Amino acid sequence: PRSGGVANDVGFIVKDGSRYEVVDVLFRDDDVVHVVRGGTSGIVVGDEVLGVIDWGRRYRLMRLHTAAHIITAIFYRDYKALITGGNVYPDYAYDDYSLETFDKSVFEDVIRKANEVIKLGVEVRIYWLDREEALKIPGIVKLASRMPPQVSRLRIVEIPGIDIQADGGPHVKNVSEVGEVVMIRVENKGRMRKRLYYTVRP
Repeated sequence: PRSGGVANDVGFIVKDGSRYEVVDVLFRDDDVVHVVRGGTSGIVVGDEVLGVIDWGRRYRLMRLHTAAHIITAIFYRDYKALITGGNVYPDYAYDDYSLETFDKSVFEDVIRKANEVIKLGVEVRIYWLDREEALKIPGIVKLASRMPPQVSRLRIVEIPGIDIQADGGPHVKNVSEVGEVVMIRVENKGRMRKRLYYTVRP
């Protein structure tokens, strides 16, 4: 399902040789709902099925989401700008940053530096930490403290030397998989809200 600003997976479900196209996945209460084109006649509750995701779409989401980590870390490190929102789709992503002035050269600088990081080929580390331990890490305290009290362990995504965040989203194993980050455009959305649209290629 869509979560944390990252678009949902799609794909298909297979049962007894019949294939059902999954066109959307969403949360309904505590359930994950698969929306199937044309209905699900032939499938009943309790049936065993095979779910297959659209790997090409998923992999682009992974690449763009990992790029967002790198870009966001550089904005904070070099310009003290925080990410205030964003979305990741298969073809592009956008993020909003808390920048006072609208200067396109700042965005160009960040994209250039992001591509330099990608060329380093750093492994993306994913691990779990107890809540108390995670709260001690500078930079993720704000996010971790917003977690409901019943969340006792947090999934940590670390790009060593670049970024460390509590994050449940999809990421690549190595930053080199991101490819090249390309700026599409920038927009001034008002005071302390500047938006960057970008994609990855190939």
